[in-house]
Amino acid sequence: MRFTRFVGIDWSGAKGVRHPSIQIALCAAGDKAPVLVLPPSGVWSREAALDWLGGLSGDVLVGMDAGFGFAAVPPFDQPARDLWAEVEAVCAGDADLGGHGFIEHRRGAFWLGAADGPRHLRAHLRVTEHVYKLSGLGVPTSNFVLLGASQVGKATLTAMRLLHRLQWPVWPFAPLPVRGPVILEIYAQAFARMAGFRGKLRDAASLNAALARHGSQPLPPDFPAIFPDHVGDAVVTAAGLRAVAHQPHWWQPAALTPAIAATEGWTFGVV
Repeated sequence: MRFTRFVGIDWSGAKGVRHPSIQIALCAAGDKAPVLVLPPSGVWSREAALDWLGGLSGDVLVGMDAGFGFAAVPPFDQPARDLWAEVEAVCAGDADLGGHGFIEHRRGAFWLGAADGPRHLRAHLRVTEHVYKLSGLGVPTSNFVLLGASQVGKATLTAMRLLHRLQWPVWPFAPLPVRGPVILEIYAQAFARMAGFRGKLRDAASLNAALARHGSQPLPPDFPAIFPDHVGDAVVTAAGLRAVAHQPHWWQPAALTPAIAATEGWTFGVV
């Protein structure tokens, strides 16, 4: 395994410029527990997270809990990088990498409530989400659904703006380079379930048990005993990436074709 640092990011598509739900955890190769990374203000903006990522160098693997693509239905059957550029251009006036301008631009594609008709007619799933569903790991939500506690579409749009600006290699849209940073889409709950947990990790005892199953030392004694689930998601992602990134099968899902890799992408950790 060539990666020497691992980053877990719980992301946000919410309006505004400060987002307590954005949490970032970092760990190095080895077994030390991930540490939380906080900006000087104590609360991340998406722009600040982009700046922080842009300052990283070397062999770092970043997992972000957000969609990087849509199901490849017209007009979303174009190469992903073209879509990211379109989202960036349309949303230029949205503050802090916001994606609401694109929602209005493609209003007929998204489901925002009963006025849009039956939810299932717009709730297209990507191939990776079908595989996730069939695996029994959970029930995925379509990136086209923008209403409800489990919606992920708004975070998908803001993540696309970050990817367009960051200009890193993004797996699987680009071949895995032999060196340098890589960013990929993850689902934090997958790493929690690899460690034997269903549901959110909100306390140090549970998170330490999950970390142990990922081969990590426990959190430091001064880590809060109780914390928001976004913290648990970021920490378990960083540790989980470190634990499994050297295993080839995660990089070679059977259903991941070149066409899917170019358009829809894939959630690392789903095979």
